[in-house]
Amino acid sequence: MSLTPDEEVETRNELAANFRLANVSLNRIAKDLDTTPEHVQQVLDLDPDRIEEPWVLSRYLDDVIEQNGDKPLAYSKLKGSPAEYWFLDQGFIKQNKLVKENY
Repeated sequence: MSLTPDEEVETRNELAANFRLANVSLNRIAKDLDTTPEHVQQVLDLDPDRIEEPWVLSRYLDDVIEQNGDKPLAYSKLKGSPAEYWFLDQGFIKQNKLVKENY
């Protein structure tokens, strides 16, 4: 899925808003998703190594928000089931991890 520059800005803002709403640290996300805090930030900035990573991160944030008793903010592009998008690697998404970065 290719986003226009405006859609990228909107999606970054949506991820950032849900990150704030989740009230979880980059370190915690990195531990839970088996990566580094720096890589989590890259995905939040929509600079992922894999196209599936924003989907993994958005689902993680949504789960944390719901566990906290709140409702996640809607995404304009990361919506529906990733299974609906033929170009996404469902096996990667099901691992529920981000790419392991070596820093």
